[in-house]
Amino acid sequence: MQDEIRVWDPLVRIGHWTLALAFLVAYVTAEELEEVHVAAGYWVGAYVVARTIWGFVGTRYARFSDFVRGPGAVFGYLRDLAKGKPAHYIGHNPAGGAMIVALLICLASTVFTGLMVEADADNEGPLAAWLGHPATQSVAPQVGPVERLPAKGETEEEKERESAYSEPHELFANLSLGLVVLHLLGVLAGSVVHRENLPRAMVTGRKAATPKVAGGRDRPGSA
Repeated sequence: MQDEIRVWDPLVRIGHWTLALAFLVAYVTAEELEEVHVAAGYWVGAYVVARTIWGFVGTRYARFSDFVRGPGAVFGYLRDLAKGKPAHYIGHNPAGGAMIVALLICLASTVFTGLMVEADADNEGPLAAWLGHPATQSVAPQVGPVERLPAKGETEEEKERESAYSEPHELFANLSLGLVVLHLLGVLAGSVVHRENLPRAMVTGRKAATPKVAGGRDRPGSA
């Protein structure tokens, strides 16, 4: 049996799978089940913030400094992967690292535009103070969030404003989905070439310490 070492800490592993579930739930409930959609979106946002912080102060292989590389390293790895002889990385390879950064940025943009929609459409959320709309009808003081009451003659304007926020939100959500698909393809390719079960590694936290691929090579200092 090939030697294995512990690579992924619990925050990375648990966060990875719960993020995947939360994104899936948020995506499939976008048109209906608004409360579920919003709750899942908040979970995605919370993990993006936590993972970003962990990328600076977390364990060795969770830190951005371990896996974020320049374009040359990323394309070089992809070229070697296409040849079937990529370098073996204990942590994330350069392409995987670039994917993580892209996903964090895209998911953060999805959540932020979702908060914009929530503020504009429902007068709720952390951005309501800036993007929400005060009630236009005189009502008695009440406890809790103020419901949005469109002003007379402003229906079309309100619809246009909401659409302006909804479209970027949908765009970033679809871009995130596309990145997820590319991520899955990359995991499949890496698992085949290196002959290691990468999804299993994200469950157990352990990875092979040395490459199994024919002609593969260790990244200097990776062990």
